[in-house]
Order: sequence, then structure tokens, then C-alpha cells
Amino acid sequence: MSLYITSLNSGSNGNCYYIGNNEEAVLIDAGLSCRETEKRMFRLGLTMSKVKAIFVSHEHGDHIRGLEVISRKYRLPVYISAGTLRHSRLRLDEQLVRPLAAGAPVPVGALAVTPFLKHHDAADPHSFIVTSGEICIGVFTDIGRVCDPLTAHFKKCHAAFLEANYDAAMLQNGRYPLHLKNRIRGGKGHLSNEQALELFLAHKPPYMSHLFLSHLSADNNDPDLVRTLFLEQAGNTHIAVASRYREMPLYTVSGRMPGQAAVAISWQPRQLALF
Repeated sequence: MSLYITSLNSGSNGNCYYIGNNEEAVLIDAGLSCRETEKRMFRLGLTMSKVKAIFVSHEHGDHIRGLEVISRKYRLPVYISAGTLRHSRLRLDEQLVRPLAAGAPVPVGALAVTPFLKHHDAADPHSFIVTSGEICIGVFTDIGRVCDPLTAHFKKCHAAFLEANYDAAMLQNGRYPLHLKNRIRGGKGHLSNEQALELFLAHKPPYMSHLFLSHLSADNNDPDLVRTLFLEQAGNTHIAVASRYREMPLYTVSGRMPGQAAVAISWQPRQLALF
């Protein structure tokens, strides 16, 4: 059993993550327009027919911008917490709204999606792990600080999308006003490169094959800088940066130990439309 994962976009201009197997898939957040989501999936050989549900982390626009249209067009259920729904001003079909509660796994075919609470300046924000058999994928972005639930779930992951939003020096010396700098680094904003690296080095399981650095700031970070920072200490874990401008390649995660051939990167040509 393998899982196929990608980031369709990751950043303050839109967030959407795809995780699936040969039969079904889920989207974590829908921060791109429906049309852009479809275009990026098509280029990867992915089809919306495999997507069975959308899970919403919180109500900020870069995570829900395309949600109404995608859910309505494809009749997709939306798993969203009561607090997030209340503060989002979304107009969703009531028949498609499903409850989301921290610690309660949601079965989607052979997948299980488990939300857990995180620190972020939103009404009721959640992160997620997606599991299938023994394989575990984490989606950990928009996190103000590392907490015990994040650490516990990170330790389970064969692959993870982990926020590395800003370089501390770039933020301090950058053009943002002081109140915005303090919001970003104040415990309910975002993780810095250094905080993300500390989590990775202290709690990475030996079988973590892929780490995708996510939600990078356009103003206060540099992809080459943070990639190099992690590569120097990554060991056998494959490090990549999730772009804020286009989709990543489609990756295959097999659950085997890093370095084994079955964990190789998989790019699906669009004409195959396998997933």
C-alpha cells in the first residue's frame, strides 16, 4: 500500500494539499479557486473523481477561498469544526457539512483523517494526520508554536508538510510593521525555520522518508536558505519546499525505511490520469 501526496499550493496566497491512494483521496484545505485547483491536478494526472472529502483547518481566506465552489460542483462533503464554520461566513450546502472534532478520526474509504488542535490566531484551528494502514502523513501548517499534540503526531509520520514560515533575522529586519512581526512570532502565528528544524531534529521518526517545508513567507524567508538549513541535518529524509506559485510533483510514500527504492519520487504524466 502506498499513498500519493502533493501540495497544490502552499503559502499566504493559497493552501491545498492532496493525499490519496488508488481509490480515494482527500483535500486538506481549498485555498485555490476551483479552476486553478482543477488545472493543477490535471497537470499531475489527478482527477477530482478520486477526491471524496475536503477537510478545513481554519477560516482564513488562504485556506477556504475555493471551498464553496469546489464542494458545490463536485458534491463533496466538507469536514469543518463548528467554530471555524461560524467564523468563516461560508455558504455551504447544509447537506454537505460534516462535523469535525479534535481527536476523532474520520474514515474516508481506506483512509482515516484525524484532526487535532493547534495554536493559531483563528477561531478553532486544527492540524491533520492522514493514515492508511501503517502509513501516516501529516499536514502541519499555520502553527504558532510546537505543542505536545504536534510533537506526538509528528513522531508517527512517514511524510509531513511542516510549516517553516519565516527566518527570524529576515522578519526582524524586514519591512513589516512591529505589530505584524509580533503577530507572526507571538505564539499564535507561524513557525520559524529554526522552530521547525528543532521539531524535526528532536522528534523525527527513523522511518520519515519525506519532509516538505511549507507555507513559506514571500517576504521573510528564502526557499534556498531553508532547504539548505534542513539538508545539512536531514540524513536519509528527502527534503523539498512546497511552492507558493505552483503544484509540487506527486510523491509516493510507501511506508518503508528511507533510502529503499520503493520510496522514490513519483511524477504522474497528465495523460495517465491514474489517481
